[in-house]
Amino acid sequence: MAWPWALLGLLLFSPQDYVSDGLKALDGNDAAAAEMLFRKAVEAVPGDFSAHFNLSLALSIEHKDAEAIHELERTLELKPGLSQAQINLATLLLRNMRPKEAVPLLRDALNAAGSSATQQSARVVLLYAQALDASGDAAQAATYYRKTIEADPNSAVAYAGLGRIDLAQSNLPDAANELRKASSLDARYKPGLLDIAAAYERAKMLPEAIAIYKELPDVASAKARLAELLVNSGQSEAAIPTLEAAVKQTPSVTNRLALADAYKSNKQVDKAIEQLQLAEASEPSNFDVHMDLGRELRDQRHFVPAANQFAAAAKLRPDSVKAWNELAAVLIVSEDYANGLAALDHVRALGKEVPGDFFYRAISLEKLKQPKPALEAYKKFLDSDGGAMPDQEFQARQRIRIIESELNRK
Repeated sequence: MAWPWALLGLLLFSPQDYVSDGLKALDGNDAAAAEMLFRKAVEAVPGDFSAHFNLSLALSIEHKDAEAIHELERTLELKPGLSQAQINLATLLLRNMRPKEAVPLLRDALNAAGSSATQQSARVVLLYAQALDASGDAAQAATYYRKTIEADPNSAVAYAGLGRIDLAQSNLPDAANELRKASSLDARYKPGLLDIAAAYERAKMLPEAIAIYKELPDVASAKARLAELLVNSGQSEAAIPTLEAAVKQTPSVTNRLALADAYKSNKQVDKAIEQLQLAEASEPSNFDVHMDLGRELRDQRHFVPAANQFAAAAKLRPDSVKAWNELAAVLIVSEDYANGLAALDHVRALGKEVPGDFFYRAISLEKLKQPKPALEAYKKFLDSDGGAMPDQEFQARQRIRIIESELNRK
């Protein structure tokens, strides 16, 4: 928290000559020299509250907060109710995450100045609001944030504080307006709009969330989330320019995958595959990228390249049943039965066979002229499928009859 110079008020003088020199040092931004001179003033007249007050100023500028707090506490012992000392001490306490100690000091300072916000500095009212807020008294904090805004309509800090309170209370429309106002007054508060957008998403108010993300074209996370929401809400075409710009600016795997999803949703499959290939080239150890690329290639009936991707995924995660099953399927469909069986053997070793695995195993064994184990695999498929794949069950029964007939002839 920057030192509130506007609140320093009238500097208090000590009769010693070095106090005058200390004040000159402060004016010249030489806090270290001022500290030395004010310490001499304190040593010379320990009971002079103004000497302790002036020393606290130098110490606070040097961020020697513990010592500055001590000097302000000593000032208030010698001069109880000195408003400027109370305000400065409260400011340091807030800076050091001690808001509950700051609250009574600021309350006293405000009471001494009068009840009307126009009769006192908006900065003091804001400090009180912040102290209440940090102490957990949201209702009172909101009251004093509003008083701050009445006294200073351009207080971005007050709008942001009030917006956060309304957000925590799920008062989304007011929170959105307040945080928008804060960001318009000070660009440092723009990230607060992300919190509003996230809250809208949690409330299933997606159009409102999308509208806020569109207000943040320079925030990378906002652009990415905007594109994702557009894709998920069936507006993939609208998301593509945003995602293309994101990939151009930051060609990360995450951005490429998002763009690939948008292309796929917009039926631009070749472009989707291109992005997945670029993602795989930049991060060859990414299991999920291999699987995504393999599935897209498989769906386009590019079985050999798809098999290469599933094989790479299985190498990265040998315990992945999905990778071995996908590999087995594309190998068998492309008539590489021996390697397809080898992939199914990995699934069996993992103890995770499903009915479809028995069916693919039966087909492969039959193609490799191994009728007896093929017959056994077809029967296992029928025993385990339970009607989930009726077409394959019909085919299996037909093949069983044929194989049994051929075996009986021998």
